[in-house]
Amino acid sequence: MLVVQVHVHVKPESVAEFLRATLENARASLTEPGVARFDVLQAQSDPTQFVLLEAYKTSEAPLAHKETAHYRSWRDTVADMMAEPRRSERYETLYPEEPRWQTPPSAL
Repeated sequence: MLVVQVHVHVKPESVAEFLRATLENARASLTEPGVARFDVLQAQSDPTQFVLLEAYKTSEAPLAHKETAHYRSWRDTVADMMAEPRRSERYETLYPEEPRWQTPPSAL
């Protein structure tokens, strides 16, 4: 499983609108067959700092995600809301095993 962390610093006046657009994108992303998780995290110490934690089932899934209408809409909508360019890092999941990522916590 491939996990991508996207770090986003948002302009203070844009936090609410960024969150609205990002949650809409996250919900739509979860309908993609290659997406296992799509978490939206906001820093407690600085509400302008976000991390999108995206877990993909295959190495091809991130590219497929970037080709969706909802991703393109999100990208264009939030472009001017960012205080600086977003950055991402890719990780390989070592633990927990993939089936656990795809099981709702209530079922564990």
